[in-house]
Amino acid sequence: MYRGSFFDVHRDRVRLPDGSVAELEILRHPGAVAVLPVYRPGELSGGDETAVVLLRQYRYAASGYVWEVPAGKLEAGEPPEVCARRELEEEAGLRAAELVKLTSVYTTPGFTDERIVLYLGLGLSPGERALESTEFIETETLPVSEALRLVEDGVITDSKTVCTLLFAARFAGLADG
Repeated sequence: MYRGSFFDVHRDRVRLPDGSVAELEILRHPGAVAVLPVYRPGELSGGDETAVVLLRQYRYAASGYVWEVPAGKLEAGEPPEVCARRELEEEAGLRAAELVKLTSVYTTPGFTDERIVLYLGLGLSPGERALESTEFIETETLPVSEALRLVEDGVITDSKTVCTLLFAARFAGLADG
């Protein structure tokens, strides 16, 4: 139905679980990655609490700025870890000595096959930002407790960011310091 530079839209004829046949529209997406950059206690000057780097990125569809983790779509044949390193540096200006895979999630399976692989970025060092002409991004370093409060208060609403922060806090011990 539509072929774009970022995704394609198809109308598929599918057999449903009850045996009936339907035509369904689906947005085909190459997949993506998201990285939560993490500073452990002592890695930032004077910081004795775990901190994370988040982006405030302008999103037209959301009518303004949205809190996000650095993220981006996979290029054809690109391994997720390579994409994660590229996006972390391009968007946040950071490099990670270590990437830890957390999980992967479907973004909105009601209409797209997009799947995002979520990572922690550890051992951070400065890199070189390379924003695209349509990217308007501010970086912010926050204590992890503050980032989790922003999720709880409904300030952080981006699904990949909510998932990454909560998964890291619950299953990767991020909230423990």
